[in-house]
Amino acid sequence: MDLCLTKDELSFRDEVRAFFRVAVPADLREKLIAGVHPSKKDMVSWSRILAKKGWGAPHWPVEYGGTGWSPVKQYIFTEEMSQTPAPAPLPFGVNMVGPVIYTFGSDVQKKRFLPRIVPLDDWWCQGFSEPGAGSDLASLNTRAVREGNHYVVNGQKTWTTHAQFADWIFCLVRTDPGAKKQLGISFLLIDMKSPGITVRPIQMIDGGHEVNEVFFDNVHVPIENLVGEENRGWDYAKFLLGNERFHIACVGVSKERIRRIKDLASQVRLGGERLIDRSDFREKVAAIEVRLKALEVTQLRVLANESKRQNGTQDPASSILKIKGAEIQQATSELLMALAGPHAVPYRAEEDFELRNERPIGPDWAVTIASAYFNMRKVSIYGGSDEIQKNIIAKAILGL
Repeated sequence: MDLCLTKDELSFRDEVRAFFRVAVPADLREKLIAGVHPSKKDMVSWSRILAKKGWGAPHWPVEYGGTGWSPVKQYIFTEEMSQTPAPAPLPFGVNMVGPVIYTFGSDVQKKRFLPRIVPLDDWWCQGFSEPGAGSDLASLNTRAVREGNHYVVNGQKTWTTHAQFADWIFCLVRTDPGAKKQLGISFLLIDMKSPGITVRPIQMIDGGHEVNEVFFDNVHVPIENLVGEENRGWDYAKFLLGNERFHIACVGVSKERIRRIKDLASQVRLGGERLIDRSDFREKVAAIEVRLKALEVTQLRVLANESKRQNGTQDPASSILKIKGAEIQQATSELLMALAGPHAVPYRAEEDFELRNERPIGPDWAVTIASAYFNMRKVSIYGGSDEIQKNIIAKAILGL
């Protein structure tokens, strides 16, 4: 394939870059550069800026609010957004449940849910993992029993990101316990305000609250909230996870982080010598850049093949993107830890600092490094662990 951008694509890149330069609020940009997670208010505000521009869901079909951009233009948009930096749209809605609904959902579901996803009128979370059924998702035990015009759901989900903010959760539930593991699962859309739902926080190693446990105790879900066919949820989940794995590659995010590493390495000194001038450190950065370029080319190849694939199917090469993207994100976080050295103290929310009479010793940029490093350990697990991705590659690509 030709990896050079056309004049039209270069012009588009300039347009996108100019928009992000002006549209991203300065305080939000500073948060992202510092490694601080945007708040719910930040995300809602930014999502509505993108929605107003018509760029809130670039990869969606035009009839549902998409842009009609080519895969290459979608890629350019994502890259520029990551490198600005600007927050990506909330993935649980735009990248996950939205495509499932417009691909497999009913007309009523499309009209009801899709218009509210892009401007974040509805905040979605993902109810897949369970205790004992994380990487082995087919072993999930949350049950949904049909009673009249409702399913009655009982069970537990865990590691549910941002469930404390969510209006809706899309869930995999077992509707036929007698079927083979993958064949008895359905895909339900559940209102988080339903009686019987309890959300409990899971405190992270850095003291933050990003993930949760979600309990379902006789939760009644209308049958019209079933996506597609009963007991076909596994197929829809594979479709969704293929989209997630593609976006987990985060090429633009890693590019921005490498730029940050180089900038900081020109400031940090070790034994009187700038770290950027040390050959051993430069070699580590160069090695990551080479791997990142290979990942970028692979992602462009996947994009080039998109038009050849049947609707609703995913390129198994997305598993390669997921594995290598995770490795590179973790490698860049390790270099940032090396830069911060003993100043890489775990991040605490601003309100915590108000209770102290001194801030942490060291530069402000180092305060969030340890938090990012520990957080990056999970990237090789969520969206399907590396072991699962290697199995997919072996079967679907290598034919083993």
